[in-house]
Amino acid sequence: MTVNTALVRIVLVDDHAILRDGLKSVLERETDLSVVGEASSRAEGLAVVEQVKPDIVLMDLKLSASTDYEGLALCAQLSGAHPGLGLLVLTTFLDDRLVVEAVHAGARGYVVKDVDTTELVRAIRAVSRGESAFDSRSASAVIRSLNGQGSTSERLTDRELEVLRLLATGLSNSGIGTRLFISATTVKFHVSNIMRKMGVSRRAEAVYAASKQGLI
Repeated sequence: MTVNTALVRIVLVDDHAILRDGLKSVLERETDLSVVGEASSRAEGLAVVEQVKPDIVLMDLKLSASTDYEGLALCAQLSGAHPGLGLLVLTTFLDDRLVVEAVHAGARGYVVKDVDTTELVRAIRAVSRGESAFDSRSASAVIRSLNGQGSTSERLTDRELEVLRLLATGLSNSGIGTRLFISATTVKFHVSNIMRKMGVSRRAEAVYAASKQGLI
């Protein structure tokens, strides 16, 4: 029997046990995904992540009956304590402000719960590779919420702008390379330059900054 040594280890944080059970069942049909922990609250989420050291936290923003979006606070805490951790929001709430605040809190992606399984799995894999993953609706929410003011400190080239716009769609480096007829290595070089010029350290932050500046 061959053991998969490249499993993406996932923690689910959602206050609905039935939903967690359903997600676990769906995700573990994929040979490269494994749910290694579950939590129903911010406190439980922090403890489980500390214990099992996952690659991805798939979290809702609403973790209790209160009106607070505790998932945002959890996202910020996890991002600060575990900088390399992939944080992916999966929620029913599609609100411009929430999408932007999630990105600010450290989320690399944001998808809505009625997304199909294929797109959710794609988003998880993208985030596990350090890429951003926004479904079309959440990406549009980011763009709508920003006024396009401001500018990059160093001008992006036409090619970098092409890469940036494709990056905003959630494509991987290889996917962008295929669209632009260049290698994934060249795309990676362009993405590094884009993040340097925009003064950010994450791809999701580059997408956010570009949206704010009206570049995408």
